[in-house]
This record gives sequence, structure tokens and C-alpha cells, in this order.
Amino acid sequence: MMKYIEIRGKKISFTDKGEGPCLVLLHGFTESSGIWKQFIRRLSGRFRVVAVDLPGFGKSDCLAEVHSMELMAGVVKKVLQALDVKQCVMAGHSMGGYVTLAFARLYPRMLKGICIFHAHPFADTEEGRKLRERAIEVIRADKFSFILQFIPSLFPDETHEKYRKQIDNLIQEASKLSKEAILAAMIGMKKRQDSVETLKYLKIPVLFILGMKDTRIPVDRAGEMILLPKHSESLILQDVAHMGFYEAPDVTHRAVGDFAARCWMLDDWMTG
Repeated sequence: MMKYIEIRGKKISFTDKGEGPCLVLLHGFTESSGIWKQFIRRLSGRFRVVAVDLPGFGKSDCLAEVHSMELMAGVVKKVLQALDVKQCVMAGHSMGGYVTLAFARLYPRMLKGICIFHAHPFADTEEGRKLRERAIEVIRADKFSFILQFIPSLFPDETHEKYRKQIDNLIQEASKLSKEAILAAMIGMKKRQDSVETLKYLKIPVLFILGMKDTRIPVDRAGEMILLPKHSESLILQDVAHMGFYEAPDVTHRAVGDFAARCWMLDDWMTG
């Protein structure tokens, strides 16, 4: 059952299930908290799992013309404050990973650990910004055409039939989003800050989950980003692209759950 708070007179939706130490799950671009359904079912026996519909996605309203990563991190903070959550482990998929990094930069004391799930800390390259600009033009002209191209590209071409149900569901859900919400997030990602320095000086554990077939992540820079944090762990999946929670659900849910448990078990990971 979805719950709601109001921010700027607009509705932000989230789920809150289970008891114990808090694990926050953030979805990616054009997605919603619904992608975490199986994770929530499996992990809510060990944790209090909070999954937020980021502004403009799922059942949450659009808040601005541009949804910066910092704006979305602030929304997540307000949800956690409304739930009286003082600290959490946070896992973010894709755009949700960028929001997680912004949250770590702005509110580090609220975090016991973070999982960067098919995301990275680097700002867009010049080529990346141009690709986003072209995507923005396509969205403005024909939102549905963009969705039909974008969502299947998150999976390897040879697996489209295998994941046809998931792809169709994602397309159906994304089609309900307003053009304004999709643009607000895309522009926010285009303008996002580089988070390399954030990871270098973060004093909490970081888990990276990467897919070797992921064309949206600079896999050639995987070693570079994994070496940034003081305490870093990684799960590198050889036959996975960008959607590990569908492509490798058992492995990824265990990795997130076990990592979160370790973060909560140790009061001072870095000196233990």
C-alpha cells in the first residue's frame, strides 16, 4: 500500500514495509518504486524497507521544471524525516544511484552505507551531454517514441524476448508519465554534478553493482570508480546489462541485503 506526504503542495508517494534497520530503495529514470516489488518482499523480513517514487514518477507529482539530483535527494530526506528515520542504508538504481550520491554529499550523517546499482559517479562527458540533448528533443516531439526506443535498450538485444513481459510492463508504466516529468529528470541528469570527490571522502561502505553488458555505464572505468571509496565492495555480473534486479534477481537481492546487514552490524566499519 502506497503512503504519501506533501511537498510544495504536491504529493510524493512511497512504500514503508517491515521493521528493523532502514533500507531505502530508489528507482531509475522512467521507473517507479514498483521495480523493487520482489526486493521489498524478500528484504522486509530483515529490514524496514522504504521505496520512494521520485518526483514525477510512479504516483508522485512533478515538483519543478528541472528535477536536479539534489532536489530529489531533498525529497527523499523529507520522506525519511516524516517516517522518523534517522539513519539508513540507501541503494539507488541508475538515476536513483545519482540521487543516492547527491544524498551522500548533502546528508552524509543519515547514511550507514550506499549501494550504487548500475550507476556511476562521473558527470556526463561532452558526448553524453549531446546524447541527452538529442533525447530531450525526441521527448519533446514524441514522448511515446522515446519510451519505445529507450526501455528495450536497457536490456541486451538478444534477451528482449526473454524479458518481453518486463519490457512491456516498463513501457506501459512509463507511458503514463507526463512529458514534463520525463524532461525534468532528463535535464536534471544532464546537469548533475560529478561525484568523484564525494566518494573519495565518504566515510561509509559503498557497494557497486555493475553489469558487463551495460552500455549505459562506462564499464572501462569500473576499476577507477571501485577504488575511490575508503571501503568499497563490488558485484560485477558478466551476463547482465542495466537491469540486474530483473536479469539476476537472486544474486542482486542477496548482495544488497547482506551488504545492508553488514553496514548495520558494525558501528564503526572503517576502524573495526
